[in-house]
Amino acid sequence: MDVNKYQKAALRTANHGIVDKVDVLTEGVMGLSGEAGECIDLLKKHIFQGHVFDSERFAEELGDVAWYLAISANAIGYNLETVLQMNIDKLRKRYPDGFDIKRSVNRDEENDSEFRG
Repeated sequence: MDVNKYQKAALRTANHGIVDKVDVLTEGVMGLSGEAGECIDLLKKHIFQGHVFDSERFAEELGDVAWYLAISANAIGYNLETVLQMNIDKLRKRYPDGFDIKRSVNRDEENDSEFRG
């Protein structure tokens, strides 16, 4: 599925009663945190509590993360394709030859600032 088509479909189910962009963004970021927490909880139960890892349920939670990502991006005026491309551009600049531990440890945070709002 094309990511922008996904975003459009996801926005169909957004709460359109929330009109303030800051409130939409707040809901989106809170949702991202909550869904990431659900992913962490599934992994925690597998690693430390002996539960069988349920990859299908984990994938469903990742889908919820994607939904909140879609509404968060929309709240700041971005489509998902642009957000994802910005991330790849940042990673290519940071790790031009692929991930490197030395580059990660010695990363110049100031040069990363152009990617921050």
